[in-house]
Amino acid sequence: QVQLVESGGGLVQPGGSLRLSCAASGFTFSNYAMSWYRQAPGKERELVERITSAGGVTNYADSVKGRFTISRDNAKNTVYLQMNSLKPEDTAVYYCYANRHNWGAEWAYWGQGTQVTVSS
Repeated sequence: QVQLVESGGGLVQPGGSLRLSCAASGFTFSNYAMSWYRQAPGKERELVERITSAGGVTNYADSVKGRFTISRDNAKNTVYLQMNSLKPEDTAVYYCYANRHNWGAEWAYWGQGTQVTVSS
């Protein structure tokens, strides 16, 4: 059974930090690219950062550049999102996403999300 379980969200003051974790099970984690998305109230889901199976990182959200960092630990089947200098506009539900393409087929899985609220 495939599972992606996010943790580490919560309430934090502006300027603070959080580290989100996403623990994967039920599939070969090291073969998958991993991404963090977020969805703020009333807005579309947004791709934040992505890390390939080989560890290559791409930032997709200019608003978090220099503040957020994605990383992975294949030995622990876990992907992380370190979030620093948090702003109220970072408030959103953060989702973990795993995907893999091979020979024209795609496998993709979503986590259930974890709430991040940045407020004083």
